[in-house]
Amino acid sequence: MKKAKQTRKPAHHAHMRHAARTDAPLYAVRRSRIHGNGVYAARDIPRGARVVEYLGERISHAQADARYEEKGQDDGHTFLFVVSSRVVIDAGVDGNDARFINHSCDPNCETVIEGGRVFIEALRDIRKGEELGYEYGLTWESTDDPAELANYACRCGAARCRGSMLDPVPLDKKRKQKAKRKAAQKQAAPARKKARK
Repeated sequence: MKKAKQTRKPAHHAHMRHAARTDAPLYAVRRSRIHGNGVYAARDIPRGARVVEYLGERISHAQADARYEEKGQDDGHTFLFVVSSRVVIDAGVDGNDARFINHSCDPNCETVIEGGRVFIEALRDIRKGEELGYEYGLTWESTDDPAELANYACRCGAARCRGSMLDPVPLDKKRKQKAKRKAAQKQAAPARKKARK
């Protein structure tokens, strides 16, 4: 009887076994207790590691609005990621597993935008089996319909869960705070110039 041909050569040295282990995938997708599917560490992930790029169709904000207008206001579930004032990634079209990473109020990952690309990186060491999560920081206005905002309830289960995937401060309030700071800086500028003379 012939033996089945071995396709992988056994590692002869400890460092070779370690190198083979690091080729294992960083994550796996499976059902999440938070929501739908989630992404879990398939092995220990060190702090600062780039886990995955957020991929999908790159569209304009107007295209994103038109595309999801039909879903209705009572459905907060999309795979949109705002990259810039001009570009949105829709991972619902040609997206990858990054779209399944859930929001967390106590995140172990963060998003990093470089050269118009979005990467998910580990904020801290992540243990094998831990669910990955990052802060969505979804924006809203204080005039938005409370019933619509309720669609963004958070179920991350963190000790300090704030109960929402929305940014804690509405955009209109942030704009007012920014304008106030600018006005205060403008007022203080002549006083600083006089002090230097």
